[in-house]
Amino acid sequence: MATTVDPRRALVVGVDYGTLSGRAVIVRVHDGAELGSAVLAYPHAVMDRTLTAGPAGVAGTPVALRPDWALQVPSDYVDVLRSAVPAALAAARAEHGADVVDPSLVIGIGTDFTACTMVPTTSDGTPLSELPQFADRPHAYVKLWKHHAAQGQADRINDLAHARGESWINRYGGLISSEWEFAKGLQLLEEDREVYDATEHWVEAADWIVWQLSGRYVRNACTAGYKGIYQDGAYPSEGFLAALNPDFAGFVADKLAHEIGSLGAAAGTLTAEAAAWTGLPEGIAVAVGNVDAHVTAPAAGAVEPGQMTAIMGTSTCHVMNGESLHEVPGMCGVVDGGIVDGLWGYEAGQSGVGDIFGWFVDTSVPPAYVDAAAARGISVHEHLTELAARQQIGEHGLVALDWHSGNRSVLVDHELSGVVVGQALATTPEDQYRALLEATAFGTRTIVEAFNSSGVPVTELVVAGGLLKNALLMQIYADVTRLPLSTIASDQGPALGSAIHAAVAAGAYPDVRAAAQVMGRRTVAAYTPIEPNALRYDAIFAEYTLLHDYFGRGTNDVMHRLRAIRRAATSPQPAPPAETAPMAGPDGTETTISAVSATAVFA
Repeated sequence: MATTVDPRRALVVGVDYGTLSGRAVIVRVHDGAELGSAVLAYPHAVMDRTLTAGPAGVAGTPVALRPDWALQVPSDYVDVLRSAVPAALAAARAEHGADVVDPSLVIGIGTDFTACTMVPTTSDGTPLSELPQFADRPHAYVKLWKHHAAQGQADRINDLAHARGESWINRYGGLISSEWEFAKGLQLLEEDREVYDATEHWVEAADWIVWQLSGRYVRNACTAGYKGIYQDGAYPSEGFLAALNPDFAGFVADKLAHEIGSLGAAAGTLTAEAAAWTGLPEGIAVAVGNVDAHVTAPAAGAVEPGQMTAIMGTSTCHVMNGESLHEVPGMCGVVDGGIVDGLWGYEAGQSGVGDIFGWFVDTSVPPAYVDAAAARGISVHEHLTELAARQQIGEHGLVALDWHSGNRSVLVDHELSGVVVGQALATTPEDQYRALLEATAFGTRTIVEAFNSSGVPVTELVVAGGLLKNALLMQIYADVTRLPLSTIASDQGPALGSAIHAAVAAGAYPDVRAAAQVMGRRTVAAYTPIEPNALRYDAIFAEYTLLHDYFGRGTNDVMHRLRAIRRAATSPQPAPPAETAPMAGPDGTETTISAVSATAVFA
């Protein structure tokens, strides 16, 4: 261990940046024990309807956002370092004592982030949203992973890649996503040229937060490979980018390319400023950034080929290792060493899972159900789950498509939308809720089958994330996929995974695989398929697949047409002619004044 700290007492900190909050966990290096944690909800949450922030996150002039936008404020991420890390230390000290949890025992800090989440910055890493001249410009803010407004740009990238026979497109299952670095960068160029020109670095948030901690900008190999189209040591060529838009030719050289750090390596050491924020020792190792899903596989001790880790939260990301390179339709990417060194890391995902359940509860549940849950002191989700669990499989007569936030895998099309078939006047909220639970399981089975048929066999499904607490949902997944379902032993999977990477960066372990064997853990086969249930779900999955292909593979393009109609309806309309009202001028003659009011609308 590259430190004078007693190896049996050494600690590391993992910080997980999710969609709505950031959480920190204090972890003991020699056994992976989690000693304390704390969470901070982002003060500005997600801005998907109105831009309400201003310089350095203070209130600004509200600006309406078009559909499919999702923005955040970068100062919220620093607030997590200022708040959650010290609070986690305090919680750990309160529970285990100051002698066990002393800041001087911390040897490293690691972080993970949602991806692809992009920050446009100046040369020194200052987010453009913090510059007064850009405070009311949406494109100057962080584009969260779920910002899907660059679908048109993604479509053009995909079409051109296939037309030119670009080899890298096959590493992404034949399609790149509107969520990723190049599509969002092209949207920035074409919709706000001034902000694009002012952008000196187009930075993954995973790397931006490491920059704030260490004072060094290092791109991590994970997001570069999966989200930044970095394959075999190269990005898409300048000629390719120029064919998309002549002014995009220099995008890689001018705004994207930078030093790339290996996963588990140290990006640098903690600066004095960051030490003051966090209460940690200056000079400790700061691990290269990573993606929340990918760091979770080591936390679950699931880094061997055949183990697919599904990180289930607002969305689901599926990651797994394979011994060789294969092309899987609709995968989000395959990267050499993308999860651990020596293996090919594969990624797939579903854009909406917990978000879908949350949407249903927020918009479609009668007051009587809300009141019944409140009377019992449980959440509406728990109430609906209990009611749904009483049903026989297929009793509700429904089948749904889990595309309320588009489809990430295997169709890679964020213009798709949700469907529920079979509703009747007798259909209840619990019927619909269970159908949505099942739909997400069918989506995962579709991904598993794509991997199996492409030469990347899946033998174990390992679940992490908040949704694993729903026993009904877990059993449904086991029955639908016909796989043994293991569950991570930690409630803070990504944060623990980041802590594991911090331990490796600090020299406590030789590599991530070795650290995962000691610090990561899971409950093997916590749920197993029940054959009668699996048979019933086979029949419903067949109906799901028919709908999936009918609406998703071009047979019926109605979802795209509806999106186009929606965009047209919400586009800025020509200003109405000014209404005028006569009034007396200073000399007693009549004059007119405009009665038109202005509304800020971002196109």
